[in-house]
Amino acid sequence: MSPAPINPAARQALDRMAWAQASGASSGASPAEGFGSHLVEALERTDSLQKVADNLVDRVGAGDPEVDVHDVMLALSEAELSFRLMLEIRNRAVEAYQELSRLQV
Repeated sequence: MSPAPINPAARQALDRMAWAQASGASSGASPAEGFGSHLVEALERTDSLQKVADNLVDRVGAGDPEVDVHDVMLALSEAELSFRLMLEIRNRAVEAYQELSRLQV
């Protein structure tokens, strides 16, 4: 079964995470710690992007003249892309776990 295609932006982000993990492993951190810390950072960033977007939506809904609708749309798009990337990472991790659980030992 071949993996589902991944969009170019998600592929770039995954490549950056892999490169950061490899450089973190060479600085003394174990690969598991490196991946886990990058995963936690990515989850926190996704959460913070969603909170920023929600805040901007609330402010524009309340009629705040300092908030531009264009900025709101950009924040929403960035939060959505970040969420989709985290969802793709989760899906791939689940697939890898399922594949490992099917191995004959």
